Amino acid sequence: MLKELFLRAFQRKWIVLCLFLLLLSSTMCGIVFIKTPTFYEYQLRICDRFLDRVCYSDRSVFLIFIERTAGCALLLFLVLIGGVHPAALALSAMVMAFRGYTFGGTVAILFSVYGMSGAIVAFALYIPIRILADGVLLLAAAVSFSRAFCFRFCAGDIKELLADFLLLSVLILMICLLEAVLLAALFHPLGNLL
Repeated sequence: MLKELFLRAFQRKWIVLCLFLLLLSSTMCGIVFIKTPTFYEYQLRICDRFLDRVCYSDRSVFLIFIERTAGCALLLFLVLIGGVHPAALALSAMVMAFRGYTFGGTVAILFSVYGMSGAIVAFALYIPIRILADGVLLLAAAVSFSRAFCFRFCAGDIKELLADFLLLSVLILMICLLEAVLLAALFHPLGNLL
């Protein structure tokens, strides 16, 4: 089933390449435009929240895992829903551009503002997990782009859309589980697991 999903996603390789370039260029824009006052404050709040509520929190790792999984599943839903109509593809593209932009800005702030501790968080947790999650979203966006021009609101197409969501949600769940393991092993005391 996963193989069939990959085949549909890479059916039109130029779509995958364009989506990857969108993600990459928006990441570069996030790094370059980090000094913009409005964006800097927004991005700094995101980094502070990530460090306070995820990395160095007294909250349960299990609760963090549930929240992070739900957030990623919502983004996955938004990306996949773009495949129901060609006009809705703008939603998938906007999610990918936003993810890239915030990824670039967050990495820039983790290194420039938080120094060595930010670099440790970035390399040990943030960058690997974000790349994996964005890879799943990229796969979902490619499937949406290939589906949008032939989607009909019939039982077969809706069933295929739900099957894609469930399969990709399992991948997101595994990525968030890896994040929870890394959090428990590297950042949280053992008492905060549950």
